[in-house]
Order: sequence, then structure tokens, then C-alpha cells
Amino acid sequence: MILSFLLVFRSSCRPPGLLVLLLLLIGLGRSAHATHIVGGEMDLQYRSGSSYTLTLNLYFDALNGNAGALDTALTVSIFDKATNMRMQNLTLRLRTNSFVNYTNPACSSTSSLVTRRLIYTAGVDLAANRYTSPAGYYAAVERCCRNNGISNILNPGDAGQTFYLEFPAVVRNGLTFRDSTPRIFPPLSDYACRGELFYYDFGGQDADGDSLVYELATPFNGNSTPGDPKPFAAAPQPYREVRWGPGRSETNQIPGTPTLTINRFTGRLQVRPSQVGLFVFGLKCSEFRDGIKIGETRRDFQLKVILCTPNSAPSMTVRASGANMYREGVDTVRLRPGTERCLNLRFTDPDSPSQLTLGLRAVNFPAALLPAFSLTQGTIRTPGLPDTLVSRLCFPSCFDSKGQVYLLDIIVSDNGCSLPKRDTVRVAFTAQPDPNSPPTLASTAGPALPLKVRVGDLVTFDVIGADPDNDPITLTMNGVGFQPAEVGATFTQGPNGNQIRGRFSWRVDCRAAGRPLHEFRFTASAGPCNEPKTVVLTVPIQVEYNNSPPVLASPELPTPISATDPPIVIERLIGGVFEATFTGTDADQDPLVLSATGNGFDLAAAGMSFRPTNGNGQAAATFRWDANCVAAALPDQTLEVTFQLQETTCRPGPQTRVVRFKLVQPENVEFKPVNIFTPNGDNLNATFNIPNLPADFCESRFATIKIFSRWGNLVYESKNRNFSWDGGKQVPGVYYYLIEYTDGRKYKGPITLER
Repeated sequence: MILSFLLVFRSSCRPPGLLVLLLLLIGLGRSAHATHIVGGEMDLQYRSGSSYTLTLNLYFDALNGNAGALDTALTVSIFDKATNMRMQNLTLRLRTNSFVNYTNPACSSTSSLVTRRLIYTAGVDLAANRYTSPAGYYAAVERCCRNNGISNILNPGDAGQTFYLEFPAVVRNGLTFRDSTPRIFPPLSDYACRGELFYYDFGGQDADGDSLVYELATPFNGNSTPGDPKPFAAAPQPYREVRWGPGRSETNQIPGTPTLTINRFTGRLQVRPSQVGLFVFGLKCSEFRDGIKIGETRRDFQLKVILCTPNSAPSMTVRASGANMYREGVDTVRLRPGTERCLNLRFTDPDSPSQLTLGLRAVNFPAALLPAFSLTQGTIRTPGLPDTLVSRLCFPSCFDSKGQVYLLDIIVSDNGCSLPKRDTVRVAFTAQPDPNSPPTLASTAGPALPLKVRVGDLVTFDVIGADPDNDPITLTMNGVGFQPAEVGATFTQGPNGNQIRGRFSWRVDCRAAGRPLHEFRFTASAGPCNEPKTVVLTVPIQVEYNNSPPVLASPELPTPISATDPPIVIERLIGGVFEATFTGTDADQDPLVLSATGNGFDLAAAGMSFRPTNGNGQAAATFRWDANCVAAALPDQTLEVTFQLQETTCRPGPQTRVVRFKLVQPENVEFKPVNIFTPNGDNLNATFNIPNLPADFCESRFATIKIFSRWGNLVYESKNRNFSWDGGKQVPGVYYYLIEYTDGRKYKGPITLER
């Protein structure tokens, strides 16, 4: 590549100084790009609102990679998938730098395989008014270069990687659409042995529960090059793919029999490699919701294949107690009551030394029912240790296959590299549990049921549970149609020899008055294997509650015939007084409280007082109204008072009387002032006065009288409603008077003065 460049340079006849500069730049570019990329992938996780977190996992060759290529930040570009329009560039910061741990440290090849996991993240806002394209979006990061020692692609040291991710619009059909892409693909941290089957679970997890489908894919090379190893931003797709070496392709990425495959639904990789070397491979995980593809994430990684020391598989034999050697596919072990329910296991391995481990897998029954080994692992064929290990697998006496033939895989694994070899014996068995009698349950509540109680009573009794097989017993209490705690009932229990005794206690209060019958259900459960037998005992308690409403009476107020009668009306003039006594009685002797409440006004401000004396079964009170002007401010000059007799009981029935107190205005005599007076010395009709002025009433009071001449001159004024005008020095003639009240009322007319 450099030679070719120099030939072009010379043909263009550039000055030699520029040639030196370009050669230096080429050298610097070669040093900066340094092969280091093992693989990686991206994921996008929803946080809240329109906020997401974008993460890039980059796997770095810590053994051969150039430390100068360890970036502290990378740029991710987001594009519209339909138009390739760039939506935004975003800086991903390095957050974590750690080593990838090996699955089996004893098999690690640290001299040729050391990988770092670099995690870059950034927050991204996907606004609902912007990220609406039905085709969705994709994110990409471009970086060069891959490991130079990769065996299955051409020019690996010059090949870059494009980290690629697809995600849907955040709005679909006018509604918010939230999605977190698949994540937590475990990094492959082991090597494979030539000629040995290699498998690895590459499955991811999806926070939304979407369906995931896995496929092999040709890794993206993209646009990064050794000359431009870290572009400022990713270019839009399409992205160049790596070029496979001879005989390799997307469906034959690693030479082997079989070649590399991946389970579409579990993500499990499998290959039996036939050549040593370092092999890059790619896969993609498509995300589906309601049968529609909504996203995709790609992962590139590499697998190192080496020559390994041959490893032989372990072997195991199974024998039921008192029986011959178990023959897989022929025998069925029958576990019966009263017999030993164990399998005897012998397992070994021809390799020396070898560490063996036992495991179980329930084929057609719940894994929670798996039995337990007496020995789960051990080392053989080393000085001081045996060549064969022995273990017992015992089923609990309660194990019940319910008439079915259960299948159980018993697995012995060695610690061979790169992956353990196994021997599996599939045991067919049936199991009948030992007889189990149900528990018994009794109470001291008495034979006469239901129990009859009243509010205020304390109810106590014991509930006793026992089991003929001496199995542990569990006692519980529930209410039929209610929760015992809602009515204040408690149930405490404890062991009593080989029994369990519980104490029921209930102080009956008003919470029980709304339900005449309370059924308390007690359950005793006993039996092994989480399949207990139960018995139930119900204790009904009848709450008797009767209440007579109290009686409210007042001799000064007529008793209403029905509740629909209109309120009583009491009328008084200003300064008038009304008094009434009230009595309350209750046949149940419940505590009584008498009260009086003004409807929208304060009793004391209106000249009212109410003095009650309350007690059990009886109450009395005195009411007094000294009529004042408070009512005069109301439209109908009426004050409404509610008198109430309240009893303290479970379902109180308050008695009320509503009384209206009306302020009455004084009657006015006919207002006819004189129209002439004669102050001529005969002492007859000598002054002008008006003895029958309209009466004062609260805010309507006499304010002033003014007398004017016919030309409008004020000749007399007085604020005394008992005024008397003798004409003064005014000449005879017609004058005019104006009388004003404080509420704005006015009276006027002529008055003739004669001498």
C-alpha cells in the first residue's frame, strides 16, 4: 500500500519536503490504528420520559492491542433508517475498563488470550415530536482495526468494525411506544479445542419481554481504515462487510464438523472446530413484538482454537437399593412405601487426575422436586485418592409421581478443557409416597353454635391442631367474607407438646355491628413435600345488636307530626326574649349529647345561648334568645337553628329539630305630617313637629330633618326625631322639609308658615 502510494506521489512531482511530511503522517497513522478490536455490541435502554441510555461494549485485546488505541471517548451517530438522514452525533464516554473472566479458570490460556471489556455510555433524548419515522432508526460507531492474527478473513489488521444497532420510533399509531433493546450478551471468555465440541450460550435478555431471534451474520467492516482508524462520526449505511477468507462465508464462518451454528431462539453457539487459529464471527439478534420486527443488535466476537491435551469422558453406573445395575431404556425404578428410596452411584474417569461433579436435570417433572446427593463432587486418580467415587441419591418418602413415569438425568462432568465432558444416565422411575393421615382440628368454643355475643363482650377460645404422623402443623385463621383484623379479632399460636394450640380473642366492638354473623375459618395443614393435607373448622359468631333511637322533646315547641313538616317559626321584636327547655332520653341508656348549631351564624352574636347537661340515657338543655339586630341583615330577617340529640352507639340515630327565629319590625302608624303652623303668639299650632314619624328599626333609624326656603336655602336642620320648629325669624310663606333615615329612606313635602 505504501509503495503504491509512493509511485503515485512521484508521478505527481511534488516537492521532496512534502514527501517526507506525508511519509511521517503515514507512519503516525499506522502506529495509531494498531490492531486491538476483539468485538462488541451496543444496546439502548429506556429510563423515563424521553430519556434513554446508549451503551457500547467494546472488547479489547489486552495482550496484543496497543494501549494507545484505548479510547476515552467514541462518537455514535444516529440515522433515520428510511432516509439515512443524520439525526444527531453523540459522544460516548468510557465508564468501565475491566478484564473478562474465564468460565473455567483452570482452562484459561492467559499466555495467548486476555480480553478487556470497555463500556462507553451516554444519555440520549429521543423526543416524541422528532423520532417518529415508521421505518425506525439505527445507531453506528466506526473504529479500526481488528486483530491482525484473525484466520478467517482477508487483511484482518486493516479491517475495521462498525458497531450497529436498530431501534423503533418512540411513537406508533399516535401512541407512545417504548422499547429497550436486548442486552447482557455474555462475553465469550474461553478457547476451543480442535476436534472437540464447543458450545456457549450467547442469549441476551430483553427488559420488555419481546421475542428474540438469533442468526449468524457477516461482520460489518464499515468505512474506518488504518489511515482513518477513528472517524469523527460514522457514515450512513450501507456498511462494507469484512471479506471472508477462502472457504469461509456467513454460514461457514469457522472451519469445523459441524461448522459454527446458533440456535435461533436460545442463542446457543456450537462448533466442532477442525483447524487451529483465531476466528472472528458475527451474529445478529432481531427483536419482535406482536409478530413485528422492531429492532436489531449485532455482535462481533472471536474464538481462539488451539490444540488441547486429549480428554476422555467420565462414566457412571446406577443401582437401585437391592437391585441389579440399572439399564437405561430398559428398567424402571419403583420407589414404594416402606422401602429404601435411594439410588447408589459409582462414577470414574480414565484421566489422571480428574475432578468430577454430579448434577441433575428433571426431564418431565418440576425441578423443585429434585432429590439430593450425598456427595456432589470429588477428585480421583491422584496419590492418596480413589479411582472411583460413590454417592447416594435419595428421594424423600413423600415423593409422589402420581402414577406417571418420571425421567431424571443424572450427569457426571469432568474438568477437562476447554469444556467438560459428561456422561448422562437417564433414569425412569415411579414413586409412591408413604401413607399420610390428615391432621385433626378441634376448638373449645363449645357445642352450642353459633356463639351469641353483644357489642362490648370479650370472646376467647382455643383451637387445637394435631397430626397422627407427627408432621409439622400450620394453623391459619381467616374470615368468611371479611378479614379478622378488620373487626379486631386476633389469633396467637404456639406448640403444645406434639400439638399446636392457638388462642382466639375478640373484643366485640362497633365494627361488628354491620354484619350479624361472623364466620371464623381455621385451617390446619400438615404433610411433607409441600403437598400437605388440610382440615377446616368454622366457628360462627352471631353479634346481637339492637338500638332504640333517643327521644328529643321541648314543651315550648310543638312536636312535628312528620319529618316533612316545615320548621317551627318563633317571632320576636327587637329586645324580645324567647326561652325553651329541651330534654333527651334513651331507652338503651347510651350516652347522650344535646347541641344547638346556627345555620351560618354564631349563636352568641345573635343573642342566643344554649346550656346543655349531658349524660347516659338522659340529657337536658336551656335555650334563650334575646332578640337583637343580627337577623335584620338577612333577606327574610330569619335565623335558623338546628337542635340535635346525638347518642354514642354503634349505629347512632340522631334526633334533630330545626327552628327558625324571625325578627319582627314594629308596626308604623300612618305618616300624615301637618302642612301649616301659625307661630302668632296664641300658642295654638305654634310649631312644626311630626310625632308619628316611622319607627326606628335596627339599621333604619331617623337621621335628620332639613327645611328649605322656596329658593332652596337651608333654614332649619335637626338630628332629633322629636324636633320642633317655631319658624324662627322666617317670613310667612311656603317651605319644604326633607326627612332622611340611615338606610336611605326619605320623606319630603311642603309646610306653610303663617303669622
